[in-house]
Amino acid sequence: MDVEELLSRYGPSYAEEAGIKLTDKPGPLYQLLVLTTLLSGRIKADIAVRTARCLFDAGWKTPAKLRDSTWQQRVDVLGRGGYKRYDESTARYLADGAELLHERYKDDLRKLAAEADQDPGKVRGLLEEFPKIGPTGAEIFCREAQAVWPFLRPSFDKKALDAAKKAGLPTDPAKLAARVKPDQAAVLAAALVRYGLDTK
Repeated sequence: MDVEELLSRYGPSYAEEAGIKLTDKPGPLYQLLVLTTLLSGRIKADIAVRTARCLFDAGWKTPAKLRDSTWQQRVDVLGRGGYKRYDESTARYLADGAELLHERYKDDLRKLAAEADQDPGKVRGLLEEFPKIGPTGAEIFCREAQAVWPFLRPSFDKKALDAAKKAGLPTDPAKLAARVKPDQAAVLAAALVRYGLDTK
């Protein structure tokens, strides 16, 4: 499968699908962190994306707004999104993550990038300090954030690279990224992941 067909059939980025207008600003970067937290659970990606939209529709697009919500309010919204198996624990994770973001980075993930000296490995390590975000979650965040954080490019995790092999595309991250414009690397990564998950 060529890149154009892949992007057409399996784009856009997960952030865009969740309604996040991703820019290098505190609000959108926080929304990506929320989406990453949801995608890190053992739950289908489409449910995680739908649930993220529900959280944002509830007005919780910033860590301050999320911190103002109650645990029960978060549980209810997570349930509406279909995130029911982990709604109670995730309601806590989201609050704890918003608190950590405030205490450590003053609600601005750009400060995390600065603390990591824009080193991708260090960025991933700092992301793993957030509740529920492990190595896989850190890869998901970087895969999406490379759209606005050029220092993360190219970011293709194992799922994306396995899918690239399946599609007959290069499995070397640099060669794979060269197939698209730099700001499209995140869309390509997301499209590859969806393609890899497509069992049809």
